[in-house]
Amino acid sequence: MKIINLMKVALSALRRNKFRAFLTMLGIIIGVASVIAMLAIGQGSKQSIQSQISSMGSNMVIAMPASQQMGGVMQGGSNIQSLELYDVEAVSKNCPSVSHVSPEVRASGQVVSGTENWPTTFYGVGAAYLEIKKMKIESGRMFTEQEVKKAAKVIVVGQTVVEELFGKGVDPVGKSIRFRNVPLKIIGVLAEKGENTFGQDQDDVIIGPYTTVQKRILAITHIQAIFASAKNEELTDQATSEMTTALRASHQLREGDDDDFQIRTQKELVNTFSSISNILTILLGAIAGISLLVGGIGIMNIMFVSVTERTREIGLRMSVGGRGVDILMQFLIEAMLLSVLGGVIGILLGVGSSSVIGSITGWPIAVMPSAVVLSFVVCTFIGIFFGWYPARKASGLNPIDALRFE
Repeated sequence: MKIINLMKVALSALRRNKFRAFLTMLGIIIGVASVIAMLAIGQGSKQSIQSQISSMGSNMVIAMPASQQMGGVMQGGSNIQSLELYDVEAVSKNCPSVSHVSPEVRASGQVVSGTENWPTTFYGVGAAYLEIKKMKIESGRMFTEQEVKKAAKVIVVGQTVVEELFGKGVDPVGKSIRFRNVPLKIIGVLAEKGENTFGQDQDDVIIGPYTTVQKRILAITHIQAIFASAKNEELTDQATSEMTTALRASHQLREGDDDDFQIRTQKELVNTFSSISNILTILLGAIAGISLLVGGIGIMNIMFVSVTERTREIGLRMSVGGRGVDILMQFLIEAMLLSVLGGVIGILLGVGSSSVIGSITGWPIAVMPSAVVLSFVVCTFIGIFFGWYPARKASGLNPIDALRFE
């Protein structure tokens, strides 16, 4: 019997039991839709994290003091004074893969303007800091190298600080505020960046010359970190290696000595979050895939019922010349049609529900074509796998016994 005729027979059998066929497909529909939606959520989250980290400077390299154990207590890197200004000069001179370098020192405290105050962090940095961190000035200007040398009391502020002290929409350039009773003049306002991957408000900052923070606020001579940017993302690993060599030479460390600093890159952060996101995506997909397995079992159960109900029909077909392979193909095609139709409906439902979820929750959603293709292939395989045994049982019936079946 030709395949086309077998498909007509299979479709006719499904049309006779439309509601049962729909219920059978429901497991496949839910499974496919769930897999596509879950993978879309996982992939969207991954892309969002990568985008946010890249917006912070995908080629950024950070050198910090290494954590050390003193008196049985682990000391954090910020409490160790292993980085000095000459280290910044060493990186600048001896690292050809590095395009910009800036020291960083930080101080937390209340910033005050008139009767308004707000807790924030004052970042003392070099003039190249904005280039490294991919930050832009919305109004005003960035401080100059000359102002850094003079420890000038000038700052650039983020949008959150502006809104809390002056109100939304106000341009504070030219106004003065106080940080730990030190008067500071606002010379620029940063463009809004929003929250980063860790939920930290990137606009809740004050940025000024590192010399100002060192001399006028913290009274220190060391620095807390060195921020640098590789010339491009491909040179990040080379820049890291060059900075390690330069800092070891600057600290006069001999071969075999442990580094008294640690170097981190945004590339490492991207890879770490991508790995975590991939694991979560696979986990979500696997959980949703259980529905596909349940749907396949449902198809097998219904095909067994169908074989039992149509035993006399099978016997009649075989008695008039129908071959076992024709009977097998007939029931196998029925199982595949149930699975494929359910898969198509599930794909449409999965893509649609992903868009709805993204619109309602505001989550980043990215439907992967590979997930759609994979879901369709899997549901087709399920139709063949779970439909094979009932179809084989039908093809093996004895025609005489089948005709006698009540």
